[in-house]
Amino acid sequence: MNIPDKSLATTQWLDRFARALQHNDIAAALALFADTSYWRDLVAFTWNIVTFEGQDAIGNMLQARLADVQPHSFVIDGADGWFTFETEVGRGRGHLRLKDGKAWTFLTALTELKSFEEKSGPTREIGTQHGAIPNRVTWTDRRQADTAELGITRQPFVLIVGAGQGGLGLGARLKRLGVPTLIVDRHERPGDAWRKRYKSLCLHDPVWYDHLPYLPFPDHWPIYTPKDKMGDWLEAYAKIMELDIWNSTACKSAAWDEVRSEWTVEVDRAGESFTLKPKHLVLATGMSGFPQVPRFPGADRFRGTQHHSSDHPGGEGWSGKRCVVVGANNSAHDIAGDLWEHGADVTMIQRSPTLVARSETLARIGRPLYSEEAVHAGITTEIADFTAASWPYALQPAAARPVTAQMKKEDADFYDRLKAAGFQLTFGEDETGIGQMYMRRGSGYYIDVGASDLIADGRIKLCAGVEIDHLTESAVVLKDGRALAADLVVYATGYGSMNQWAAALISQEVADKVGKCWGLGSDTAKDPGPWEGELRNMWKPTAQEGLWFHGGNLAQSRHYSRYLALQLKARLERIATPVYGMTPVHHRA
Repeated sequence: MNIPDKSLATTQWLDRFARALQHNDIAAALALFADTSYWRDLVAFTWNIVTFEGQDAIGNMLQARLADVQPHSFVIDGADGWFTFETEVGRGRGHLRLKDGKAWTFLTALTELKSFEEKSGPTREIGTQHGAIPNRVTWTDRRQADTAELGITRQPFVLIVGAGQGGLGLGARLKRLGVPTLIVDRHERPGDAWRKRYKSLCLHDPVWYDHLPYLPFPDHWPIYTPKDKMGDWLEAYAKIMELDIWNSTACKSAAWDEVRSEWTVEVDRAGESFTLKPKHLVLATGMSGFPQVPRFPGADRFRGTQHHSSDHPGGEGWSGKRCVVVGANNSAHDIAGDLWEHGADVTMIQRSPTLVARSETLARIGRPLYSEEAVHAGITTEIADFTAASWPYALQPAAARPVTAQMKKEDADFYDRLKAAGFQLTFGEDETGIGQMYMRRGSGYYIDVGASDLIADGRIKLCAGVEIDHLTESAVVLKDGRALAADLVVYATGYGSMNQWAAALISQEVADKVGKCWGLGSDTAKDPGPWEGELRNMWKPTAQEGLWFHGGNLAQSRHYSRYLALQLKARLERIATPVYGMTPVHHRA
């Protein structure tokens, strides 16, 4: 059998690495890594999500964790650097990139816990008991019992706040792992968070990027999912995955009991008060906090309608009216375009530069792993997710710059038209584009699905690079003195930090203790250092015992829910989970 040179080199490297670990020879293991190298671990070695940069950091981790982890059985799994491995408590998947025979990037990811594997394929449950059985307990009986008991006479091990795509996907993984989980959400039905947005809203990411765990969209699904269709899918997903959800339920407060190591969570369920006692609390409320509504002088005297973009129902009823949209990100463009389609006179106020990418170009150049071509090439969603995860964040800016440059080149005419209309463009502080801006919570961005043409040819009016001074009874007055007559003002001004939910639900003290959520510490404008190399506090242990954050876009929620679910399952089964690489306290401020 002929083994490709690349696969042979990977096999030889893994053999030497496995021998070094087996003999506790950390020096020999480190000698296999390049001077500039990166080991990204997703729970397998550290019970954390952390990247070690350089030999010293890698050596310190191995010195602390090797005896407990006991890694073994490293086996190449196909070409291109993929392998599988085992630890004392689990099995995992990894990836290796070599430079001059030494490891440049190394990924280890826990995929299952031994003795607690998900039942699937040949191990799936039979679903019934054949034969004549008096007083048979059916599937319906069990589901009704779960609904009647969980949160009432039997407490959940995990309480998830939020029944959006993140909370539902995590709930599905925990269900498959047998972790008693209750999801609470303020909306009447799963998916209502999508249904209640403006009518024209569609996902800006393509279908291949947006699958939920276990249940991919069918082949006929549109590339860009309309928001009501997404809402229906989420509601169906919750039923199919047999999730236990309390809808129309608002969380009022949560407090951690140090003695009992559990939460006391007070909720209002359709007007009835309940006290829940979960061991773990997951805030699955997206990647953002509360809507940010600027307080301009005179806003209380404005006689028209004003609201945040999150409360905007759509463009119906605004035909012939004068509408001002404050902001220039995705929501601002979508809402401005929707208002124009309904016959409104629309002006967008762009207060700072915006990154714009045409949706077709971004899908083709920026996300080649998630495409119809990738599917035909045998790249499954799981392969795409692991491939994306195998790149350390520190290396992503260098990889993003040529992609951004190519997009600028291919769409030069498009950008020239926007600039001619006065639109202020950015491609990130270091020309790294949308992906890095999203990770860093940088300036606003827009994935163009049509509104840019309306701006370029003047059908949506533009006031760029100017701030609002005040409002009058009938107008928005800018700092340069211009007055924009308005019947409607929509504040598409974004959201605060995700840990605002912790402050509101638990306390400001706990929010401060946990620190920032999201961001890498890249030392850019909205992502101050120090460098952490991973998204802060996401999908991993936080400084507050029993508190977790889950969110991100659909792809991130899908992939990283695996690791959060495994961490919670390990704690349910009382598997030792010593966390290595926790963020130092001084980094949380």
